[in-house]
Amino acid sequence: MIKIKHPQELARLRRLALSAQGLLQTQAFGSGLAGACNAINHMGYVQIDAISVVERAHHHILNSRVPNFKPAMTNQLLLNKDIFEYWSHAAAFLPIKDFRFSLPYKHAIKNGQIHWHKERDSKLMQELLTRIRIDGPLRSRDLESNATKRAGWWDWKPTKKALEQLYMEGDLMVSNREGFQKTYDLTERVLPSEVNLKMPSMDELATHIVDQQFRCLGVTSLKGLTYLRRDNELRNAVKSLVNERLVQNILQQVQMSSGEILLVETEAIERPLPRLNNRMLILSPFDNSVIQRDRLNVLFQYNYQLECYVPAAKRQYGYFCLPLLYRGEFIGRMDCKVHRKTSHLEIKSLYFEQHKFDQELVIKAFIDAIIPFCCFQKCESVSLTEVYPKPLNEKLQSALKSIINVNIGPII
Repeated sequence: MIKIKHPQELARLRRLALSAQGLLQTQAFGSGLAGACNAINHMGYVQIDAISVVERAHHHILNSRVPNFKPAMTNQLLLNKDIFEYWSHAAAFLPIKDFRFSLPYKHAIKNGQIHWHKERDSKLMQELLTRIRIDGPLRSRDLESNATKRAGWWDWKPTKKALEQLYMEGDLMVSNREGFQKTYDLTERVLPSEVNLKMPSMDELATHIVDQQFRCLGVTSLKGLTYLRRDNELRNAVKSLVNERLVQNILQQVQMSSGEILLVETEAIERPLPRLNNRMLILSPFDNSVIQRDRLNVLFQYNYQLECYVPAAKRQYGYFCLPLLYRGEFIGRMDCKVHRKTSHLEIKSLYFEQHKFDQELVIKAFIDAIIPFCCFQKCESVSLTEVYPKPLNEKLQSALKSIINVNIGPII
């Protein structure tokens, strides 16, 4: 077992984790459409979320890693059949090459081992399948538009549930997306013919998960390997595989100064890693690097919670705070909102944690990050209301006002 005793050892462990996520390199996966495809293949999933305070999570996650990424590219990848949409630990875009590893969950739902909706309307589901088979793909909004016109199986809520059930059981797939309006079609009409449809064994599924997690996280915990997966048989299979790899010296245990145990691949311990740079990244709350909050706290000592689900009176930082990553550390968070009618980014509050970095360099890095962030949000102006610690307010306000960039218009 490796014991982390010195700051340099911890810093290297963090670099390993961030490098695995493609967050230290400027083009870890390439750029544009190909880069977005490579990023999803490497990370294993990109979480989809409907919150639109800023650009949606799946676009934000890819934009943080892929130069020249455009939001339309995720749907293009879907149309190209490079990725598919299904459930990971949440709704996600997944590599099409990993399709077969979605089959056990679909099979469990179809057989009633797991319940997606408590009541399964088999008659309505069959009617929906027949309609799609005869009339072609069905858009989710087609159900909404008919909801007030017809009774029976066109009642929107049960029909929507039946559609979701068919999707979760694997009979339907999302073939197209317009924003959050999905188009569903029969799975056999969506899937490329070369996709492997063989049901994986439990050992194969465990191997896939473990390999994927170390590839995209670099450093993780035993619990984190099956994050939000409530299948005890799978958890046991993963635990057995980890123990086997520990005995074979393929994996190493790492004990943090707090006593928690993390896992790392033995060959990764001496792996050459990218150097740290002065680039600041403004990350999504659903970013793959921060979504496992316990891991984030243990590895980076960064206590983060998405407070949009917390009652307003109990929020500490704000409704939708975005983590700030700088030189291998999470050094702050930014609560912001995009006002699309006025193309304005409102930074409601900006918090910086205690850190060891030069104040002027941090401010410069933030300003350098906010310019492309505004471009990504299609904002032409930005304002800052509150800064913590407060002594930084004057310098940050001054730095924002000094920005002149024709690509994003005036900064106020």
